[in-house]
Amino acid sequence: MRARRTFLALAALPFAMAVVAGCAEGTNAAAPKLPERTCFGVFSRSDLDPLMGNGEEVKEVGPIDMRLTAERRGATCNVDVDGKGRFLASATRQPLEQSFFWNPEMIRPAPDELALGDRGLVYDTGARVVLTCKGTKDVFQLELSLSGSIEHMKKGESRPLFTKLMTKFLDVAKEQTQCGS
Repeated sequence: MRARRTFLALAALPFAMAVVAGCAEGTNAAAPKLPERTCFGVFSRSDLDPLMGNGEEVKEVGPIDMRLTAERRGATCNVDVDGKGRFLASATRQPLEQSFFWNPEMIRPAPDELALGDRGLVYDTGARVVLTCKGTKDVFQLELSLSGSIEHMKKGESRPLFTKLMTKFLDVAKEQTQCGS
């Protein structure tokens, strides 16, 4: 009798494991663990959490700062979760004679004006700002750009988030790029 119970228990084991595995496949992974500070040291874990979604592995690629000069004209930071792009922050510096061109008519739904810098836009998946800077050696323009994956956010929450993120990004960018605007 005891041998029969052992046999039945062993026979049922593969079925029980399949059921448990099936349940595990149906669940979402937990939210990924972001570093305490990301992207040039600007953003905190809680700042970017709404854009991350679920996943296991977070990978941040980019320089430690955005100290731009006439020689180092750009810096970009990417944050991926399980190989999928979730957030991008970039800063680009160029001479004053050149200008950044944006075509807001191409953005759908239409962007809102953002009262930051010389000119700014916020849209559902990001924000951009251009400002004129008076550096120690020259005058230059600085473009800041943010974009992110909003698939895990409720409708209407992304523009306020990108406005908050851009405000923070602009403050740190002015300091790191020595923009005395």
